[in-house]
Amino acid sequence: MAVGSKQTGEMPAIQDLAQFDRRSGNWLERAVFNHRVLFILACALITTVLGLQIAKLEVNASFDKMIPQSHPYIQNYFENRARLGGLGNVVRVVVRNEQGDIFDPRFLEITKQVNDELFLTPGVDRAWMKSVWMSSVRWTEVTEEGFRGGSVMPEVFDGSALATEEFKRNIRSAGLVGSLVGNDYKSLMYIVPLLEFDPATGKRIDYSAFSRSLEENVRDKFGEAGKVSVHIVGFAKLVGDLIDGMLQVITYFGIAAAVAAGVIYLYTRCVRSTVLVLLCSCVAVIWLLGCIRLMGYYLDPYSVLVPFLVFAIGVSHAAQKMNGIMQDIGRGTHKYIAARYTFRRLFLAGFTALLADAVGFGVLMVIDIPVIKDLALTASIGVAMLIFTNLLLLPVALSFVGVSKAASARSLAKDAAAAAKGQQGVWLFLARFTTRPWALGAVLASLALGIAGFIVSLDVKIGDLDAGAPELRPESRYNVDSAYIGGHYRLSNDQFVVIVKTPDEMCSDFRVLKETESLTWALRQVPGVQSATAMSDNIINLVSGLQEGNPKWLTVSRNPALLGTAAQWTLTDNPDVVDTACSTIPVFAYLTDHKAETLKGVVALVEKFAAEHDGEDLRFLLAAGPAGIEAVTNIVVEKANRLMLLYVYAAVVVLCFITFRSWRAVIVAVIPLVLTSILCEALMAVLGIGIKVATLPVIALGVGIGVDYALYLLSVQLQNQRAGMTLGEAYAQAMEFTGKVVALVGVTLAAGVVTWAWSPIKFQADMGILLTFMFVWNMVGALVLIPALSHFLLRTQADRVPQAPAVRDEAAELHASAAEQPGLTDEKARKHASGGERKNVNPLIRPAANPLGQR
Repeated sequence: MAVGSKQTGEMPAIQDLAQFDRRSGNWLERAVFNHRVLFILACALITTVLGLQIAKLEVNASFDKMIPQSHPYIQNYFENRARLGGLGNVVRVVVRNEQGDIFDPRFLEITKQVNDELFLTPGVDRAWMKSVWMSSVRWTEVTEEGFRGGSVMPEVFDGSALATEEFKRNIRSAGLVGSLVGNDYKSLMYIVPLLEFDPATGKRIDYSAFSRSLEENVRDKFGEAGKVSVHIVGFAKLVGDLIDGMLQVITYFGIAAAVAAGVIYLYTRCVRSTVLVLLCSCVAVIWLLGCIRLMGYYLDPYSVLVPFLVFAIGVSHAAQKMNGIMQDIGRGTHKYIAARYTFRRLFLAGFTALLADAVGFGVLMVIDIPVIKDLALTASIGVAMLIFTNLLLLPVALSFVGVSKAASARSLAKDAAAAAKGQQGVWLFLARFTTRPWALGAVLASLALGIAGFIVSLDVKIGDLDAGAPELRPESRYNVDSAYIGGHYRLSNDQFVVIVKTPDEMCSDFRVLKETESLTWALRQVPGVQSATAMSDNIINLVSGLQEGNPKWLTVSRNPALLGTAAQWTLTDNPDVVDTACSTIPVFAYLTDHKAETLKGVVALVEKFAAEHDGEDLRFLLAAGPAGIEAVTNIVVEKANRLMLLYVYAAVVVLCFITFRSWRAVIVAVIPLVLTSILCEALMAVLGIGIKVATLPVIALGVGIGVDYALYLLSVQLQNQRAGMTLGEAYAQAMEFTGKVVALVGVTLAAGVVTWAWSPIKFQADMGILLTFMFVWNMVGALVLIPALSHFLLRTQADRVPQAPAVRDEAAELHASAAEQPGLTDEKARKHASGGERKNVNPLIRPAANPLGQR
């Protein structure tokens, strides 16, 4: 960018450093460049200190940080979490006998060892763990003498035929088929709820270590190919797999750096400056990671992408500095002076662009999900680091090493050759969009594209669109395990829980149980609900059992004595269906999937039911369980989506107006961004990517970073127009100076994120595809729409002066003018023909003078 560029007279080419006034420039320039050795040493010291912190940086995730904590429904969950053990962060482990059924003695011995291993694993909430081997899992049956019951697993199980038969009978009596026993009797399930903090250490559960423990101590230890298979699902396992994928994604950072290095080298053809650009961007990443550690944060599957973005943004801004310094050195300016000239021209514009980038990250704070707020904070810190490393450190470092003279000479030779031949092909083509036919065509084509994209974008959905874990690819082990469990158990991991609240000791009240039964029945009618159950089902079965199993009693009795007896029995045998105070009843709904439409249907039913049945002593509260929490997350994401876009566009408009001081220029800058946002949502609809926690930040980031292109081009174009150039001249000159750099920035930004597309983590791959699309399309939109919109909104008085023909024999005209006026040379005739002050009237023939006043 070149806001505030000076004319040649103010920045003359100076080869002798002694002739340069070191007291020139603003106070920041003098402070940095006049003490550049101290500045370099300070940066080196900071890099060393923060670099040492990286070794202590943890990679982890938090269940609580992944959910919208301040939402009323999540507050309900937090208030009752202690009473609803195991209804949030739960892991389900299924052990399958591939050569027989669960009653094989050898297989049962393996499952017993698995149960012991899981029970003793650090971080497990052992009081709520469930399996056929846990004594809390009981069976009950009605006999002539009354009820009989006990633990499902016989107290003395020796693998004999008698003990096995007793075990089979207990499973049937407890009704465990489809919940803890597979529908085909070939597998057993363990429900393992987790604590957020390990009580032994007081530290947050390390999900990566927990996941590795499950792999090493359960799957690898007890799994046998062709004999016994182990399937594991749940938040902790999912996060563990994501962290493993993150470590692979980190290797892509090197690929992104290599691609960026290749792009910059092809542009500069200078090894030393290319290495310096990469080093300064890496310094920003080191500072960022060190600050994350010092602030007590850790890297999670979302924030791990921030270093990629910071690196890409840093390299793209560094390219601007390289462009200016290379031209100055090529014209004979000393490298130290060239670095200061570049600082004067580009610091304010670079600062404005980085501020716009920070806005794109900052607006993510409106999303009420801690993990996204952390991402916004760390990204904003990273952008702040770029102000020091790329706007200050890079020019200072270049003042020492400079740019190779061969690279500078090559750059000037290419520019001179292009000037001698007229505008280069692509720039010649783009300059046509300043003329009415091309401008009108571009605007109409963009309007049609925007309307079509908007229609397609109406199909974009909120939340997950696929079964299993959409964060991972369909062929991942986790999703294969999830598919198996979903196909063999009716109690899926997609558990939606409604919390029924009453005063203490009121859970056995007739009205409470009747309303709970009604809600359970209503949930079973919702599409996507496999099954629903609650305490009322236990009470009904127990009361019927007390009446010798008479089916007439399969309803909620009005007899308080019967209900009280059944409630006490339930508290003893099934502590997970009601709390010990007899005041909190969870209603469980097991869903076929967690797609947005399924969750929305369940939420709508419960909200309607609560509105019609809530009272002073009875309330139906949302929400708990993995599916319930995800449903609330979708609600927050849907609300934040438009609000976030409103904030980011409002901030971009303000920044553009401050920079351009023209509302027309603001419209020219913002319309390409709006078009890209619309097309991005259309692309999401086509690719089947929903708007969720992972993809919500993409559009905001695309807008905040994409506005850089407009700042690059419009700042130069407006400056030239205000100097008296026509629109065509102003845009042609802006393209000559910044056109290559704009394209370079677009390619560099895209290269920094396109490698994500190969990530084993699907949401990272989705983000990479969408960000690449937005970066490239913002670049194309800026190069095409800015001149087209400028034709209608930014034409000045100079554009109303009659222009020279599009094609003319300039040499013949000059010789004819000289012949008519004796003593007039061709050069003087050229000045006379151009009106003395104005040059290159037709931008399609020859480029205008450099906007920075460089010869």
